[in-house]
Order: sequence, then structure tokens, then C-alpha cells
Amino acid sequence: MTCDSNPAPPADKLLRLPEVLTKVPIGRASWWKGVKDGRYPAAIKLGPRTSTWRASDIDKLIASL
Repeated sequence: MTCDSNPAPPADKLLRLPEVLTKVPIGRASWWKGVKDGRYPAAIKLGPRTSTWRASDIDKLIASL
């Protein structure tokens, strides 16, 4: 058995829209318009009605504002 000396980095947390909107204080419609226009990160779809965003992408967005 071998020991992996380079473990994988921890997975980036995925945030649902209500969590994103607590960090970026705008409305739902404004958020989705910004996603459509490319101002905000694209969603990662987990299912037909489930959208998430990487926490690191949201942190980068906040830092750039």
C-alpha cells in the first residue's frame, strides 16, 4: 500500500442562491440578470431546479467590487 504525499485540496464549498445573496446584497432578479449578462459567475447546475456557485468565485466577485 502506498501513501499519497500530495493529498487533494479540499473541495470548494458550493453555495445556493440564498447564501450568495447574503454575501452580495442584491435581489434575485438582479442577480440572475447579472449572471445572464456575464457580470456574475455562471451557476453550476446540480439538477433542473438546483443552481449553486463556488464560494471562491463569490469571494473573488466581492473582492473585485
